[in-house]
Amino acid sequence: MSARIGVVTFPGSLDEADAARAVTIAGGEAVSLWHGDDDVKNVDAVVLPGGFSYGDYLRCGAIARFAPVMDTIIDAAHRGMPVFGICNGFQILCETHLLPGALTRNDHLHFVCRDQKLRIENTASAWTRDFAPDQEIVIPLKNGEGGYVADEATLDRLEGDGRVIARYLDVNPNGSRRDIAGITNERGNVVGLMPHPEHAVESLTGPSTDGLIFFASALSSLMAGAGQ
Repeated sequence: MSARIGVVTFPGSLDEADAARAVTIAGGEAVSLWHGDDDVKNVDAVVLPGGFSYGDYLRCGAIARFAPVMDTIIDAAHRGMPVFGICNGFQILCETHLLPGALTRNDHLHFVCRDQKLRIENTASAWTRDFAPDQEIVIPLKNGEGGYVADEATLDRLEGDGRVIARYLDVNPNGSRRDIAGITNERGNVVGLMPHPEHAVESLTGPSTDGLIFFASALSSLMAGAGQ
């Protein structure tokens, strides 16, 4: 039986269908989760997709953090469930404090939409284990508030612990501190990434199929856990 990966829909989500398709192509069973329900339907992992949850009012992700489904997801993440926040999902994870830091307005004050080169720097997390060390990939990026910020002590701790999972290459598109594109928690089960891997899972529609590896990694992690 394939792993069940929940994909949450918030008011204003845009990319839940693409995330669900990525899960399916990777070999998992995509399960739709609704922001207003606290039941996550016995899923094995969760994706928080991109978009503009609750219209980005107050701050990006600030209202979504209080959705009933998030209380259940936060508890599950603390117990080790793999959780992947993409773009707005990354912002939500920072608002829940499952991940440190915050995502702020791009330093050039413009929305950016481009194919972005990244280097994968952590292959120990639940969502990156199938990458080669220092593998370079290209996946789409689209955000207006994608600049990752944290205090120097937090940045040093992330670097020292090897918790920067991906870094921008060639160009920093939004002013993220230390070119950080994605991070993980100490346990490695929670990952936030600003670019969009779900848009790079089929050669017909994406710049590559590199994004599929994130979703395949989660399935590998779940299979490894089931075999222990």
